[in-house]
Amino acid sequence: MRLTRFTDNALRTLTYLALHDEAPARITDVARRMGMSEDHVAKVVARLADLGYVTTLRGRSGGVRLARTPERINIGEVVRATEDNMVLVECFDPATNQCPIAPACRLARALDEALVAFLAVLDRYSVADLVAKPRTLTRLLHA
Repeated sequence: MRLTRFTDNALRTLTYLALHDEAPARITDVARRMGMSEDHVAKVVARLADLGYVTTLRGRSGGVRLARTPERINIGEVVRATEDNMVLVECFDPATNQCPIAPACRLARALDEALVAFLAVLDRYSVADLVAKPRTLTRLLHA
């Protein structure tokens, strides 16, 4: 399974915000420090705000900050909310399935089991787990 760039950037943005919770972060700073485009970070932040993970503040001292504590932001939940398509193979979607062996195929069952296991592992982690070693992460971001 490969996560989209959007989901990757959402997780990286949440990580950055968890490390810099003392004041709202500017999109420019998140983009520069995390190696992302400002336009993409703006889209990610808008989606994360819609989902209730971040709060945006307008004005001179505005920016973006976490809307929940890092412990309350579950990684599996974020992945499910930001991935636009969790269909690993064609036969997972009955509307587009053209596979002639789908009714008897055991591969789909194995892939579904793998996807469930993948998400179950991510469900065991929060943003707090991603920033468990803040000193090392902060040093890397400011190098």
